[in-house]
Amino acid sequence: MTIAFTFPGQGSQSVGMGKDLASAFPEAKAVFDEVDDALGEKLSKTIWEGPEESLTLTANAQPALMAVSLAAVRALESRGFSLKNKVFYVAGHSLGEYSALAAAGMFSVADTARLLRIRGNAMQAAVPVGEGAMAAILGLDQESVEAACAEAAEGSTCQIANDNGGGQLVISGAKAAVELAAKLCTEKGAKRALMLSVSAPFHSALMAPAAEAMREALANVRKNAPVVPVVSNVAVQPSSDPGRIAARLVEQVTGRVRWRETVEWFGANGITTLYEVGAGKVLSGLARRIDREIATANIGTPADAEAALTALA
Repeated sequence: MTIAFTFPGQGSQSVGMGKDLASAFPEAKAVFDEVDDALGEKLSKTIWEGPEESLTLTANAQPALMAVSLAAVRALESRGFSLKNKVFYVAGHSLGEYSALAAAGMFSVADTARLLRIRGNAMQAAVPVGEGAMAAILGLDQESVEAACAEAAEGSTCQIANDNGGGQLVISGAKAAVELAAKLCTEKGAKRALMLSVSAPFHSALMAPAAEAMREALANVRKNAPVVPVVSNVAVQPSSDPGRIAARLVEQVTGRVRWRETVEWFGANGITTLYEVGAGKVLSGLARRIDREIATANIGTPADAEAALTALA
């Protein structure tokens, strides 16, 4: 069994996530305490008690999802598991790439929480509310979606933000352009074109101010070489070089999340099992649609952690 760990992105959050891990493993609880201290607030209370509207806010959801992922990793490590010795690669979907890097030791948990709070705030502030939009396009090839985006943009911004695999592409940009592109995609034969309930046009050129904020934040944070190579969202290549990884994190703010290619890369490079570490099962579902040869498993609850410890012993 050749393992990679993947870490979920925004949309996987739910009120109560990680609470059972914190109850079962003191080391998992310590992660939530560390995140609370780093942010100077009780984010853990919002994670476990809600309200959902507060947890869903980008500036909260990003560090919250990281906290749950790292709590799961610490639960494994408390029982002797070694990421360095058992896992060949790590990767994460958008903000999940930060969780992957924290798990691999490039950033401390506290620094990762602060980086994600900066990232969430900067992404939210980059475009006035209501001026950007995102839409999911289902069942249309990438070339046709790119053509629709180009036609709809006309001097504005509209681009593919996420290639999630299984025939699901997400487009992002100026609201009018995205709405027009979604209509064009339907006319070109998409099964569905669904406007998404998001607060900003993530992974588009409109996020350029947020990319600059992250360039500055990443320049001023301590970076260690990760103990496991991270496969970057934007490059779909593994790296253990902190400078290169940080540069790719800056690119990632405005660039495409190439998740389909990431899972395909894992398959082509001998990975037999992908563990989704943290909240939800979104990435496991995507992986099954992209490459049926790769087994998937989740580590989000104490029972999951016990099962993983047995399987990975």
